[in-house]
Amino acid sequence: MGIFLTIVHVVVCIGLIMIVLLQTGKGADMGAAFGGGSSQTLFGSSGASTFLSKATTIVAVVFMLTSLTLAYIVSNKTEKSIMLDTKPPIEEKVQPAEPQDETPTTEPSHAAEPINAE
Repeated sequence: MGIFLTIVHVVVCIGLIMIVLLQTGKGADMGAAFGGGSSQTLFGSSGASTFLSKATTIVAVVFMLTSLTLAYIVSNKTEKSIMLDTKPPIEEKVQPAEPQDETPTTEPSHAAEPINAE
């Protein structure tokens, strides 16, 4: 379901971009009023704005519905981790360190012996 909805969403996105780019700006109507060649358009002089505006509305509604549905699907997944099937690693219990004997060790003294001047 999610993959199908994602494909529909991408197709609707591309369609919405193309419909918006096909529409003429608001300033283009002034040129058509003075005979700017609007009779050669595909949809006629006033049919293009009505058809494209309705198509834009329909495609925008479908885009919003697919966006909200995809967001709902992603947010309500039951799996929170991709590693649910694996067990956690075994933790070794660390033994506390035994206290060391603090008895001083007797090291031989390396002090120089007094030299007798004879």
